[in-house]
Amino acid sequence: MAQESVKQEGAKRTSGDENSHGGNLLGPLLCWAVVFADIGTSVYYTPGILYGTVGKLAGFFVLLTMTVFVLLTLKYAEVTHRFPQGGGVVTVSAQALNKWFGAMGGMFILVDYFLTASISCLSGIFYLSVVIRFMEPLALWITIIVLVLLGILNWVGVSESAKVSLVGAVVAFLSDIAILVTVFSHISLSEFFVLFGQMFEGKGLTPESLLVGFAGSFLAFSGLESISQLSPVMKTPRKRVAGIALLLVVLTIGLTSPLLTMLSTLLQPAEAANTIKNTQLISLLAGHWGNIFLQSEVAISAGALLVFASNTAIIGTYHVFMALSRMDFFPAFVLKRNKLRGTPHYSIALATGIPIAVLIAVRGNVNILGDMYAFGLLGAFTLTCLGMDVVRYRERRLARRIAQSLPENNDLNQDGRTTPDEVLQNAITLSRQLTQSNGHSQQEGLETDSIAKMASARRTGSGRLKILWRNIDFYLGILTTVLVALAWGTNLVAKPLATAFGGSVAALGMGVAFFVYNQHKQKGRVPVVTTTGVEGRLPNSVLAVLSADSEHNDAVIHAAIDNADGHPVVFMYLGEPRNVPPPRLFEVYDPYLYDPAAKAAFGRAQSVAQKAKVSTRFIYKMEGRDVVARVWQFIHPRDTIVAADNANECQDINPDRIRTELTQEGKVVHMIKRW
Repeated sequence: MAQESVKQEGAKRTSGDENSHGGNLLGPLLCWAVVFADIGTSVYYTPGILYGTVGKLAGFFVLLTMTVFVLLTLKYAEVTHRFPQGGGVVTVSAQALNKWFGAMGGMFILVDYFLTASISCLSGIFYLSVVIRFMEPLALWITIIVLVLLGILNWVGVSESAKVSLVGAVVAFLSDIAILVTVFSHISLSEFFVLFGQMFEGKGLTPESLLVGFAGSFLAFSGLESISQLSPVMKTPRKRVAGIALLLVVLTIGLTSPLLTMLSTLLQPAEAANTIKNTQLISLLAGHWGNIFLQSEVAISAGALLVFASNTAIIGTYHVFMALSRMDFFPAFVLKRNKLRGTPHYSIALATGIPIAVLIAVRGNVNILGDMYAFGLLGAFTLTCLGMDVVRYRERRLARRIAQSLPENNDLNQDGRTTPDEVLQNAITLSRQLTQSNGHSQQEGLETDSIAKMASARRTGSGRLKILWRNIDFYLGILTTVLVALAWGTNLVAKPLATAFGGSVAALGMGVAFFVYNQHKQKGRVPVVTTTGVEGRLPNSVLAVLSADSEHNDAVIHAAIDNADGHPVVFMYLGEPRNVPPPRLFEVYDPYLYDPAAKAAFGRAQSVAQKAKVSTRFIYKMEGRDVVARVWQFIHPRDTIVAADNANECQDINPDRIRTELTQEGKVVHMIKRW
């Protein structure tokens, strides 16, 4: 049975209005700051962890994986503007694949966040201990205290600030540059190339070691996923903002991470091999080639930024908990807020308590935490890449359909031929009919103009270079997915502890999701979370219009199912959520998830439909009265059913005849049309 839901792009309505929310929206620089403040912290602990696995080749593998990182940024830039409601892997995998993949993506990102909070905070304390020596033997317990304090701060309501991220990111980047300038002021270019050659001395590269090093070095780029969480609070056009922000990320990370990893491990082999010193390599590098001032500055800035990254992970964690709860995968208590501060105390407690439990379990061993990191990080990367490949494939398929539907001679010019511009306009019209009119493109990530341009180029034979580039881009995307999946698969085998931990957490989370989902089902409400949209016209279908202010939605539901006659029923809910908060950092911003009445109505409809074995689609809208007419025109239903007291919502449609039906739940109106 098809379960599909289309929802309005709430983020566009709220965060897209730069006049009303301009102060809260992030431009390219602030987006770079948030991402760099996360991903830029990885360089502080990755060199030591990688040295324990691949030795002197740590810098080489970070440089090698940098190429895949660049390809990943291209995909995440697309995720950001194609899915403006945010949510990253949860949204992409749920809408491109299905609801259970969305839940699985949520579990993967939770594993990632748990370990980010643990390893970042612990590493931050180790860096601060370079300046405050007594902290080193007490690092584990101080880390636990700091995490508890971060949990309390979040309970109080201290939230993430992009401007604070900007300060931290700039300080961290300038510190990294200062270290590189200092080191290169002491070694010549020829000495550097000799140093570069030393990476390959004494240890040959085998296919197995190449795979293990490649997979392990993805740790250096953890944090990229945070860009997709910024969509709801990003300035428009998101495509341009995300592109510039990620270009800055690539340039700054590419300039610092591979070089710092190589220099900190090759110039300090004794420290890299030490289980404590390898957590302070960047600061020690600054002190060895610079002075005590630079060493202390790097230690303090790194420590502060790492603790800040830990707080970011806590915020991301409890927002994912809440999103999964709103999607009916986690219990409702996760959403409860305390009366004193209005913050989700249960979610915050879980987001803080689980990283603390992980730290205690591994006894504060950073290397073990680094090995465990790979499962969630690469799992989330893989699902996101796969989801984007599916979206791109659907675009190509729709473009072929539109190209075949374009008339050969329409709107002829004076020469009796159709110009390329006219073909493009026809393609845009058809593309919008197939996507935009029902919210399809907004929720599936499909781009109307992109589809139209592909179709027009196919039909006219023009723009061969553009077609070639789109093909190259498509297959580069598939290559990226294969490489990331290869790295994930390698880590599943090479790092059994990570597989055991991540697999156990993901399995436990999926078990909870399955249990909660079935609890709703037993109560007669099947959660509707799959959002693959209405594919096109549905001849002989039934359009059932539900309203937020109607007392007779159940009458419409039962009348629609009873009159389906084996054809699909499209349930459309006209929502008026009055308590949707403004979008915030790392929050999934989908008005449907904040509308319990709509979720309950769709859930009842799906439960009845499943028992009757009727195929269903679901559309959620918050627009004006003409939205019903536009959807009606798009799907061409034979019967449109609405509660009698809400019939005015359908006054813009043009049925052949109208009849009323009196049901046990109330009176409904049938608007019948023979197309």
